[in-house]
Amino acid sequence: MALFSPLTPVFIAIICVLIAIVLKKTNGEKEKHETKSKPLSRPWVDEDLKDGTDHHLDEEEIDEEWQGLDENVAHIPFFAERYSEAEMIKRSQMFYELLNKRRSVRFLSDEPVPREVIDNVIRTAGTSPSGAHTEPWTFVVVQDPYLKHKIREIVEEEEEINYKKRMGDRWVNDLKRLRTNWIKEYLDTAPYLILIFKQVYGRLPNGKKKTHYYNEISVSIACGILLAALQNAGLYTVTSTPLNCGPQLRALLQRPANEKLLLLLPVGYPKKDATVPALTRKPLEDIMVVM
Repeated sequence: MALFSPLTPVFIAIICVLIAIVLKKTNGEKEKHETKSKPLSRPWVDEDLKDGTDHHLDEEEIDEEWQGLDENVAHIPFFAERYSEAEMIKRSQMFYELLNKRRSVRFLSDEPVPREVIDNVIRTAGTSPSGAHTEPWTFVVVQDPYLKHKIREIVEEEEEINYKKRMGDRWVNDLKRLRTNWIKEYLDTAPYLILIFKQVYGRLPNGKKKTHYYNEISVSIACGILLAALQNAGLYTVTSTPLNCGPQLRALLQRPANEKLLLLLPVGYPKKDATVPALTRKPLEDIMVVM
């Protein structure tokens, strides 16, 4: 009997095809698994801006029994001012109209601003709720011209790299329509720069680390209250998240390693010839769902 029949090449071809299909499927599943397990590379993500709520403390540095608060915090009577429905509607409408005038202003005057106003708006931001009342925020107020210019140099150097290399064409094009770039003149001209740092952990009197629960969202809420307080005082700013500048600015301002830069606000009056983009806000029906 012949070792090979006329159909043998057909059988061999079929087997090869089946092997190829199996190998392709196996490799595809392997690549899919690796893609899921390996996060996408995002070079523009700033380490300081990552959520710090899951910051893991070394076990030997944690004091499990004491976090700096009394075991039983005394409770006191709470007296709230109650408004009539008409007054509530009036006050809520007036506050909305005030905040609706808030705009991000990049053209700030060097006209002096009373220091007491800055103290008051930061006191107001400090009323923000925080996880377990840890108050994980530090507001650094810079008014020294030399420090402001050093901050500008650091920010512009990194921002130019961000625009040209890190952010990508889509992000840069989205910003281009707002006529913004890496030049930050307002960092020199604004009478005050407020840098908001989140404390990813604290320090107890005994030197051990103190857990700061929900530090990211706590400081973010405080920033929102600060923006409202500035608007209420007649001051303007532009929210700035200087990507990849945190470590340098932290060193410049001599802040400890547990503080991460979250936001930079230049604060002052608008220049007389200041302009803002002609933008509109979403209507209520687009941002609220009533169940």
